[in-house]
Amino acid sequence: MTTWQRGRELVTAQRARQEGPLSEFIDHLRTGQEPTLRAPGTAVFLNRDKETAPLAMRANVEHNHVRHEQVVILSIKTEPVPRVPADQRIAVVDLGYADDGIIHVTARFGYMETPDVPGTLAMLRPAETEGPLQLDQASYFLSKIELRRGKAPTMAPWRKRLFIATSYITADAAEYFSLPRDRTVIMGSQIEV
Repeated sequence: MTTWQRGRELVTAQRARQEGPLSEFIDHLRTGQEPTLRAPGTAVFLNRDKETAPLAMRANVEHNHVRHEQVVILSIKTEPVPRVPADQRIAVVDLGYADDGIIHVTARFGYMETPDVPGTLAMLRPAETEGPLQLDQASYFLSKIELRRGKAPTMAPWRKRLFIATSYITADAAEYFSLPRDRTVIMGSQIEV
C-alpha cells in the first residue's frame, strides 16, 4: 500500500510539471504564442482539476497545431455520499476569457454512481458554455500515462517494478465514463518513476 501511495505521489507531481498551469496555456493560445488552427466542433478533455492543462490538449496543440472551436475541460469528482442530486452535479468555472470557447466543468458524482460524461454534459445550458456544444458529434480526449522505471532514487528498484506492474490493473477509462468509443481519442505520454 505504501508503494502505491508513494508511486501515485511521484506520478502526480511529474504529471503536474508536464501539464503546466492551465491559465498560462490558455494565455499562450490567446496571444498566438501557440499558433493553432480552429477546427469545427466540440472537444472534451478529461482532466484531474482546473489548475493544469490536460496532457492530451497540450499534445494536440503542440503536435497537431489545432484546437476545436468549443473546448470543454472536464474534471470528475467523487464525493463521499452515495448520490449527488442532479441540481448539484455540475459547476462551470470561468477560465478568464468569455469568447475563446474554452470552459472548465466540474462534474460531481456519489461513490455509488457510475459517471456518464455525455449525459452530464447534456445538462449544460448554452449560456454557461460560451455557446451551444455539439455533443452528438463531440470528440473525447483521454490522456494515458505510460510509466517507466527511471534512474532517479525516488523509490527502491523493487518498489518501482511493483508500482509499474500494479498500474496496469486499471479500469478502461472510456468505458467507465460512458464515452462513445468511435469518438474517443487516447493520447499518451511517458513518466519516469
